[in-house]
Amino acid sequence: MVEFHERRRVTAQVRQTGEEGARAPVGDYVSRADALAPGRLYRQVLGVDGAARPMTAQELAGLGDPMAAVFFRRGGFPMTLQDLLGGLPPLTSAAQQAVYLIGEAGQIPPASTPGLHRDLRFAIARSVQGRDVDLLISTGANADPATTFLQVAAWDPAAKVFNYYMRIRPAWVWAGNSWSALADGSRGNGCFDSHVNGSVVMKELKQPWSNWQTQAAGIQLAPDDPLRADPLYQQVTDAQKLELTVRSLVTRWTAARLDAVTASGTIEHPDHLLRQLFTTTSVNLASTSTQSTTVTPASANLPLPAGFWFNGDALLDMDTLALPSTAALPLAPAARYVESLTTFDFRLEERASGFSRPGDTFFAFVVPEAAYEDNDVVRQLVQRGIVPAKLAACALMVDFTNPVFSPDRARLAAYVPTAPTAVAALGEQVVRAILAAAAKLPADSPEGRFAAAWALADDAWRPAFARRIDAYLVSVADRIRTNAGFADYVRLAESRRRDFKAMRLDEFELTLPVTNIPAAAPRLAMAEDATVTRRRPS
Repeated sequence: MVEFHERRRVTAQVRQTGEEGARAPVGDYVSRADALAPGRLYRQVLGVDGAARPMTAQELAGLGDPMAAVFFRRGGFPMTLQDLLGGLPPLTSAAQQAVYLIGEAGQIPPASTPGLHRDLRFAIARSVQGRDVDLLISTGANADPATTFLQVAAWDPAAKVFNYYMRIRPAWVWAGNSWSALADGSRGNGCFDSHVNGSVVMKELKQPWSNWQTQAAGIQLAPDDPLRADPLYQQVTDAQKLELTVRSLVTRWTAARLDAVTASGTIEHPDHLLRQLFTTTSVNLASTSTQSTTVTPASANLPLPAGFWFNGDALLDMDTLALPSTAALPLAPAARYVESLTTFDFRLEERASGFSRPGDTFFAFVVPEAAYEDNDVVRQLVQRGIVPAKLAACALMVDFTNPVFSPDRARLAAYVPTAPTAVAALGEQVVRAILAAAAKLPADSPEGRFAAAWALADDAWRPAFARRIDAYLVSVADRIRTNAGFADYVRLAESRRRDFKAMRLDEFELTLPVTNIPAAAPRLAMAEDATVTRRRPS
């Protein structure tokens, strides 16, 4: 949940290579732990700082989050999770702290896979300085508390940013804050290869929360697993509560970010702001709510994840774009799904342990969809009037059948100003630039399709876009019932999974299934007539 991927990625690499020295013990942060002195807070923002250095008194005084206020400014440096939790102000209400458990191998019975790396982790959300959650902790469960990773995202109410910390024995390192994620030097480096927009991350944000402890998918432990006696394990609650927390934290940072970048009336980097409209900066993972092993040819039809077909979270949101689509989402015949598991040789594999098991992930048909953090930026841009609703809708309707990883939609980002631009003029400048380019390009170019959509009258674009979506969903519903159609959608899903696997968000092999589709297979795209074609080059 607090997605510092560096520590866990290196753990997986060491397993595969056996070479602890292949990278630093915690990714690229400080090459040697003995280079750090006990009882100090260091700074190392990868891409900016070549090495860790002690934070100055002035820098430390500028940190206003709970870790700084409770520990670092008072000389406290908790080396274990127990020390950290024990050093916080006592809980006055059970609502101040929630404990969650996650593990990509969590639903695989331990007795049948003794060599499988289960990598269970705790995620802890704590309210320290007020009623709202302001401290998020990620650490290994059922592991040596002195050596497992310990990482924190802490909200600073004065600076209105998340500060990111990691314990590197015998000290702590400040890895940057939310603005570091957006800065050219540090963007994509260190923890900001996953916190790409500065906020906290929960990849499986929607029901059924595929890899989290929930009533629908309890993480399995052996009867004698010592984790059962851990007081934190006994406090674990279901992930649906964390979903609400993460959404509120993302929204909090988005609001703070937009307040800051528009305060002067001029946006310094409009291209940074609008890339979340035009490109896929991040994703969430979605699935059906049906356990894959329970599906038989005679089962009821499966509602595949809505976000696989289009970005309904943005386009249909009544508070943002409010397209009046009425078509039902397509249902996949259970028999087609079951057949596809054999046809495409679906299996779960972890190479380091030699684990392999036929079949899909615990919940069927996991796919990437448009990220909540991207959609939240679009929503707040529209609500604040920074971007007209019609502009956002016209952009999202370009290649809307490919809600993630769309080269066509990403091409429109080239028309966003890179120089400081007045808030009031931003939308007009973007539209004018796209329309000028469209006049010299084919009608079926991304620019041409945007221009055609923009030409619709102000009272006509919403119903017109909704009709396109409805017609598309009807076509999908027809094709998905055929052998060829469903097989195409399986290939499309695998194409998008492989795009996800190219992101640093992908950590664990068991997050997604493996198939027999060749690694070199061309990337695919969905057309508006519901056929699957080769994706246009970027």
